[in-house]
Amino acid sequence: MSQFTQSPQPQQPYGPVQTPGVRPARNGLGIAALVLGVIGAVSGLIPLLFWLAGILGVIALILGLAGRGRAKRGEATNKGVTTFGAVLGLVSLILSVVGAVITFKAVGDAVDDIDKAISETTASAKPKPGGDSAGKGGKEGKKDTGEALGAGDSAVYDDDMTVTVGDAASYTPDAYAAGHTKGNKAYRVAVVVENAGKEKFDSALVNVTARAGKEGVDAEQIFDDKVGAGFSGTVLPGKKVTVQFAFDAPADAKNLTVEVNPGLTYDASQWDLKL
Repeated sequence: MSQFTQSPQPQQPYGPVQTPGVRPARNGLGIAALVLGVIGAVSGLIPLLFWLAGILGVIALILGLAGRGRAKRGEATNKGVTTFGAVLGLVSLILSVVGAVITFKAVGDAVDDIDKAISETTASAKPKPGGDSAGKGGKEGKKDTGEALGAGDSAVYDDDMTVTVGDAASYTPDAYAAGHTKGNKAYRVAVVVENAGKEKFDSALVNVTARAGKEGVDAEQIFDDKVGAGFSGTVLPGKKVTVQFAFDAPADAKNLTVEVNPGLTYDASQWDLKL
């Protein structure tokens, strides 16, 4: 009977022995606090990103304080990183407050500048040449801007831009005119814009409207081959431009109130024209 020799089996390696009760360090909060703190601090240096710096700063501060608690309990080993992240979170909060103050102040200053520009460009009115200044009641021949002007009167603005509206004359629109209603009457009005200032004026922004009668109904503007083109182009210093407008009014209307607004930064002026 033959005997068989069994080859020895390779011995299995033993796994690493873990010390009972030892857990891996939980350093995630400290790392997250450091990353968010760095991003928040950089965002805080940009005034418009103050809101982002504030949000990241709060999160970084909370995570940093929580990470320090872990480190004190022995659950984390990155106490320095966690502390630095919390400090950066606090810095981000401070920078966010500073950025908010700077941003709001800049916006406030810009709004104040716009309001100042608008308020400084207001109209003062003067009677037409040869008119009775004393009868019109204004100091140095000027009328209260709250009153409507008469035909031929001028509205003079602080930048020496002047608007003058002439008399309302009867007008016959052509057969293809738009804006004229059968049974109503049409009236033509000349509007003159004179630039006596030192800067060129964009007349394309001039808006002219009208209301008719005691009820003040809208007088629709008439467009044909002679009227209705409106203002366009630039008026150079020392130059003027005249444009003819026509409006449709009820047959029984006794007056036509024309309003001219030279632009966004100007006050509108009104003329009460007899029909």
